[in-house]
Amino acid sequence: MADVGEVRLAYQSIGRSSDPTLLLVMGLGGQLIHWPDEVVVRLCQQGFRVIRFDNRDVGLSAWAHAAPSINLTYETLRYRLGLSVSAPYGLRDMAKDTLGLMDVLSVRQFHVLGASMGGMIAQHMADLAPERVQSLTLIMTSSGAQGLPAPSSALLALLAKREAPNRAVALEQQADLLAALGSPTVTDDREQLVQQAELAYDRAFNPQGVERQLLAILAEPSRVDLLNRLRVPTLVVHGTADPLLPVMHGVHVAAHIKGSELKLIPGLAHRFQEAFKEPLLAAVLPHLQAHRGDGQWARL
Repeated sequence: MADVGEVRLAYQSIGRSSDPTLLLVMGLGGQLIHWPDEVVVRLCQQGFRVIRFDNRDVGLSAWAHAAPSINLTYETLRYRLGLSVSAPYGLRDMAKDTLGLMDVLSVRQFHVLGASMGGMIAQHMADLAPERVQSLTLIMTSSGAQGLPAPSSALLALLAKREAPNRAVALEQQADLLAALGSPTVTDDREQLVQQAELAYDRAFNPQGVERQLLAILAEPSRVDLLNRLRVPTLVVHGTADPLLPVMHGVHVAAHIKGSELKLIPGLAHRFQEAFKEPLLAAVLPHLQAHRGDGQWARL
């Protein structure tokens, strides 16, 4: 656990402390356990020290303030109408949490890989501290610009459905969401989806925290100006079958980061499914190795 300002973050550090550090930033409602262990092992085998953590308000991490009352339905409607959305904190606050975690760990420079909301947080990290971010990898994420393709109403409803009367209902709801975020080219095993939901539920269940994270995303203005000023070596990876953030989101991000590289993975949706772990690693590892730097000089 690391105390960082108004939050306490749960984290894991895997690998040799002398190796270059790679920070993994998870998406909406995701916990550090949602980074597949076998992927973390492969990254360590490639010579990186991997740090994964729970963002504020999910998993074993906590946000110190008293939780304000939230009408998620009302705020979501305002978002769809193009009106301002009220949120108790923003993605930039979450980026500052993450930079604070690296301060606690005495890591001056590091690589950042963010997925979905984690990619949005990573964009802010690179803007707040470009001298610290050695490389940026953005997977299945967005610029937040208006006019980009939106997910279906049915998928948004599943994403917002967080309250459940009991554990069994919560697990079925999460399995439904996982199935909806999966690739149409892959047939999911329902029992495995429920088992994945069980692991997350039994470690920590905080639906109100996920709602606050969702509001942080909805309240965020377009990051196009932010992306235009980034000068960090950047790889953008997106799936052609992403139902939540359709492929044009990734294309748009890459188009606004000078010198960035875009890699599209056919069939990849909005989950780390087994069938796509090797294609994802094949996309990400060359970028990381090209910009790895020296882990010794990169420490405070």
